[in-house]
Amino acid sequence: MKKISVSLLLSFFLVTLALAQKDQIPLIGSKAPSFTAQTTQGELTFPDDYGSSWKILFSHPKDFTPVCSSEILELAYMEKEFESMNVKMAVISTDNLSQHRMWVAHLEELDYKGRGQQDINFPLIDDSKMLISKQYGMLHAPTSSSRDIRGVYIIDPNNIVRSINFYPVEVGRNLVEIERIVSALQTTKDELVLTPANWNEGDDVMVPYLPYREEQLAENPELKDEFYNVGNRMWFKKVK
Repeated sequence: MKKISVSLLLSFFLVTLALAQKDQIPLIGSKAPSFTAQTTQGELTFPDDYGSSWKILFSHPKDFTPVCSSEILELAYMEKEFESMNVKMAVISTDNLSQHRMWVAHLEELDYKGRGQQDINFPLIDDSKMLISKQYGMLHAPTSSSRDIRGVYIIDPNNIVRSINFYPVEVGRNLVEIERIVSALQTTKDELVLTPANWNEGDDVMVPYLPYREEQLAENPELKDEFYNVGNRMWFKKVK
């Protein structure tokens, strides 16, 4: 009887642990959870339908909220910039598809920051049952409500999560910073380098290794013009 009780207790613990892990935020370096949902542009299987592009998943607690509305308009304004970086975007909100369509129609009538009306070409995903929000760990304890569903997940062409950021409901997201993160990730991936604090595209980068030995420098003195160091731990590569 005691063995049966222990087995039941262990089974309950394992099931509880599995369910808890299922609702956790996917860690950097993990495979992005896949889901299929209805959107303002038809059915979408994310991230698979976006192929070898970089992907960004933006989440919102509700439609028509003022901060989120400003972010959607900013995304629409910057969409071509993201496209030029091989980035595709998707937005989820816990309202239903009908509400999403009304929100898009309303936003496309506005002139935000004097830029004129913006077309919203990226899909808004119906997450009215909050299944995606749970899958991506967006329901934060202790409230476990939709209030904190304000995440940004940057996913690489191999569908690996590369960056995660969450924002409070009172503070709008900095889309320029998100663009900078993508640029930094692409640069470090393509060139096998690091980016220092406050790095922007075109700035010098860091290298995670000693860039040359003394004998290499003797053979090629120009190497000294390509790299420089600050102390003996931070080596930089000049960007031409």
